[in-house]
Parts: sequence; structure tokens; C-alpha cells
Amino acid sequence: MTRLVIKVGGAVANDSASHVLDLVAGGNEVCVVHGAGPQISVEMERAGIPVEFVGGRRVTSAEGLEIVRASLQAVNAALWSELGPRAVPFFGHDVGLRAEPIPGLGLAGEPVIAELPLLERMIEQGKIPVIAPLAAGPLNVNADDAAAAIAVGVHADELLFLTDVEGFMLGVEVLDSLDLAAAEELHAGGTLDPTILPKLGAAITAARHGVTAFIGRTEIEALVKEPTA
Repeated sequence: MTRLVIKVGGAVANDSASHVLDLVAGGNEVCVVHGAGPQISVEMERAGIPVEFVGGRRVTSAEGLEIVRASLQAVNAALWSELGPRAVPFFGHDVGLRAEPIPGLGLAGEPVIAELPLLERMIEQGKIPVIAPLAAGPLNVNADDAAAAIAVGVHADELLFLTDVEGFMLGVEVLDSLDLAAAEELHAGGTLDPTILPKLGAAITAARHGVTAFIGRTEIEALVKEPTA
């Protein structure tokens, strides 16, 4: 049995349930982490709150955090209802997700990688946790980063990023795979579109901890862990 953490972007949330259910039907253990980026930006603009990103991460004020929470909750409810009775909705802080504040981003945080025993038990019981990425604080956590931390925390085999693009693009080419060293070099090189940096960085975090990550069809090869004595 393969344990999967599936990160669903807000732009594809409405179309993701059938794919997730196919993976469940294939005998996989599945946990879903979702974003709500487009929805949050629309609601912030409607409320007259500046939409600002630094390095692909959203600057989050106290007023903005309320919109983040409401938008995440709406996407969460729609997604888990589509997934059926095995799905269980959570905010990240409900399952032990913690984060450290990121200077300059207001109420936004970098998730802390740690064991998540409650979430592991839910997965082992055959549930499909559906997690909105608000960490304890509360702090707004980029959904890609949250998915990587959760994948490591529940000892997932694979982290799948479901996106509206075919895979990780280098120029006009969609790559089939990247080894960890190449991914790290690209991430640090300063040549990529800032919007891809959190997703690639999250994939690198997962791969460093032995979790194979896929951005669309592009595999970020996991570091092989040394066996313990």
C-alpha cells in the first residue's frame, strides 16, 4: 500500500475529487492538502486589501487572515463533500501543524516538520483527511510548504502536486524528472518565475526527507535514506 499526500491547488480544486478517489480506489492511503490562492486574491481585492507576494508567498495581515480562513474553509467544504463519507475536514492546527513566523510576511509562517500522530491514525483508519493550511497561531502557511511538511510528518511515500500545468517546465520543455541536486540548483539559481519557487522548494524539502515528489508528471527524486541498524 502506498501512502500519498496530494496537494490540490485552489485553481484545480473543483476538478480534483475524481482523481483523488481514483487513487483511493487503487488501494492507496491518501491525505489531501489544498490551497485557495485564486479565491483568496479575489476576496482580498473585493475587500480593498492589497494582494502582495514575496518569493511566491502571500503577505498576510490580520484583516487578510480572516479572508484566508474563510476562503480556505469554503474550498475545504466543497472538496471534502465531493470526496464522500471517508473524507474528514481539518485546519492544519487541528492535526498539530505548527509554523514559525516569516519576517516581513505578517501572519504567515514556515511549517515545522514534526510527527503528526493524530493525522497518521486517521490515515491508518482509512479516512481521507482534507487539510486547509492554517497552522497554530494562527499563521497562514503556503499550501505547497504545508503539504511537504505533512508528507514528511506522516511518513508518506509520495507527494503529488495536482496543478493546472502538465509538469515542471524548463524553458518550453516539460521535464520527466529532476534529481535532487539539479532541483536545488534551479531553486537557488534566481532564474525561475517566483511563482514556482514555493512548489519547487516544497518538493525539494520532501525529497530531502525521503519522500518522492511529483509536480504534475515531473518527478523530484527522493534522497534515499540510509537503513537504520
